[in-house]
Amino acid sequence: MHVVVSPQDCAVCHPTEKQQYDQNLMSRAHGNLVKNPVYQNLAESVNSIQKFDKGRTTLQPPDEQTNADSCLFCHGTEVKVKGFRNRETSQGEMKFPILSNWPNQGTGRINPDGTQGACTPCHTRHGFSIETARKPYTCSTCHKGPDVPAYKVYEVSKHGNLFSSHQKSWDFNKVPWTVGKDYTAPTCAACHVSLVVNEGGDVIAERSHKMSDRLPWRLMGLIYAHPYPKSPDTTIIKNKAGLPLPTELTGEPAAQYLIDSKEMEKRLKTFQNICQTCHSSEWTDNHFKRLENTIRTTNEMTLTATKIVSTAWEKGVAKGLAQKDSPFNEYIEKKWVEQWLFYANSTRFASAMAGADYGVFAEGRWYLSKNIQEMLDHLKILLRQKK
Repeated sequence: MHVVVSPQDCAVCHPTEKQQYDQNLMSRAHGNLVKNPVYQNLAESVNSIQKFDKGRTTLQPPDEQTNADSCLFCHGTEVKVKGFRNRETSQGEMKFPILSNWPNQGTGRINPDGTQGACTPCHTRHGFSIETARKPYTCSTCHKGPDVPAYKVYEVSKHGNLFSSHQKSWDFNKVPWTVGKDYTAPTCAACHVSLVVNEGGDVIAERSHKMSDRLPWRLMGLIYAHPYPKSPDTTIIKNKAGLPLPTELTGEPAAQYLIDSKEMEKRLKTFQNICQTCHSSEWTDNHFKRLENTIRTTNEMTLTATKIVSTAWEKGVAKGLAQKDSPFNEYIEKKWVEQWLFYANSTRFASAMAGADYGVFAEGRWYLSKNIQEMLDHLKILLRQKK
């Protein structure tokens, strides 16, 4: 009996799914966070304990339990066997492992057998139900926002409205999943994972546990939205400035580590095929043109915020990486992070999933513009104080 059931255990019966999941960014979520010094710095700026003394605050690094209860709750901890203890049971004395960083069901968990990832975030323990995995509530555990507001956007979208109204009549256990018969509006799984067929039995999209097979863009801006990474291990990415980021601070993609336009077009076509089971080609084409425009404009708004914080660094009124300091621990820097981590992301997800208000006033374009004004005003105050 394994206390920590790993993908290697599931692979006994599901080798293809395990192999696909290994190629998924989610399976590398732990390492992609803790092995990237920029992301780790951001996480520490959030999780550190702040102490106030003599008119200033200092940071006390977060302990292991805080990290496990915060970012690593979704990204996954590294679970290790620290030793064993004997316990009396109904079957006599038995030996049990003592585990560090347990419990955890993060998607990129490092397991005691050395494997990366976990199947249980979607196929919940004990039941491992395909119905549970296909319902958007499961995805909402990690994708709720404000950094990844997918579920919140889905709830207010027309698709989410239809799901809420009609899900009781849907069959969530059928494989393949027939659009128009087993379900009448997409869930997260229909768009990203499931084997989808039409009522004639023609395959619209093959089942995949890679998750990114149908994604041309990575909408979660780090710091800008960009083409999807080629490798699930994003720690190999370095931009021209030597930073472990998929773009330059100017927004230029680190192209050698990202999929090319041909692969993007292939993935987009798969996604559009799913849309066209219900929508016309004109509706679908125009929807994705609008999304591409949103990606462009939100990246531009992020660039404006980046220029403001860069000016603060250059003028010596804030300290960033060039000054060997965290780029996330001052007020103007935190406002900069909110620009791309919260507001640009919300706007893009709203555009991608037709959840309108999240792209406007609910952490959307209103906040993108308001945040720039606040950053600019604060920069002016800092420059006056310096004079």
